[in-house]
Amino acid sequence: MTTRLINIGFGNMVSANRVIAVVSPESAPIKRLIQDNRDKGNLIDATYGRRTRAVIVLDSSHIILAAILPETISNRLNKKEQKYEKNKKEG
Repeated sequence: MTTRLINIGFGNMVSANRVIAVVSPESAPIKRLIQDNRDKGNLIDATYGRRTRAVIVLDSSHIILAAILPETISNRLNKKEQKYEKNKKEG
């Protein structure tokens, strides 16, 4: 099984197979989720000091903060999935 990596900005990558959700950080429940995971030590801040624009939830209960839009990450996930499926059919 190949590990597909998705660029989440500033050269940081996340395994596409581990992503459960990509959401906006604006709502109160997401803000609580971020704070709870920060307190537990399960938060990964990949914003490099910039504004958080996307929150990536992983199947390992970790949360990643990214400085790019959720739509951008979603598009990258979908493009990788399409390329993976195409290569799988050809090879």
